Amino acid sequence: MKFAKIDFINLLPVTVYMKKNIKSNQLKAIIEYKKSYPSAINKKFKSRVVESAFISSIASRGEKALDYGIIARNEVKSVLVVPGEKYEKDFQSDTSNALAKVLNLNGKVIIGDKALKFYHENNKNDFIDLAKAWQDKYNLPFVFARLSYNKNEKLLKKTMKDFNKRHIKIPQYILAQYEKRSGINKKDILEYLKGIDYDIKLKEKRALKLFFKLAKQQGI
Repeated sequence: MKFAKIDFINLLPVTVYMKKNIKSNQLKAIIEYKKSYPSAINKKFKSRVVESAFISSIASRGEKALDYGIIARNEVKSVLVVPGEKYEKDFQSDTSNALAKVLNLNGKVIIGDKALKFYHENNKNDFIDLAKAWQDKYNLPFVFARLSYNKNEKLLKKTMKDFNKRHIKIPQYILAQYEKRSGINKKDILEYLKGIDYDIKLKEKRALKLFFKLAKQQGI
């Protein structure tokens, strides 16, 4: 199975789970090798360079997917718009750029670990949290990515069947690595992860359907 992972803090619980539960060293090596940022993974998935991945929700339209994703049910902290007169995309993201358009928000979109760092280093009046803006408007969670596949459905289901965020403890050495890399302290990383969920249920499916509809209306 050729699996690609988003190399951001928001998928740390999934990364730790896979490292612990995947027995194949070859598959572990493939996952490490294929890691990248969301929009690059979208392209690899669409061109079938990889067989499964958490891809941007907007890119998952029409693709087969399991009921796992990257979900925020309040503020997300790592997908922000810095208000300004001009709309400016973040090259690393497709869904977040589309969400800003759907919400009619102008400014610079920033995502991922750099956005989380910006969140902690700036006043809340300096940015808009896109997940919070969506929920304030539609009273629904927001699904930023979905676990999609084009091959090896059975293997992917088997790999993920015991995944439960609440049962996963992130080792201190991994937290230390991400702290050093991102400049975000371990306490803030753990607090951030409390606000990220991964199970797509009825509300999340309603949110996806609405987002797809609104994006289509915007020509996205």
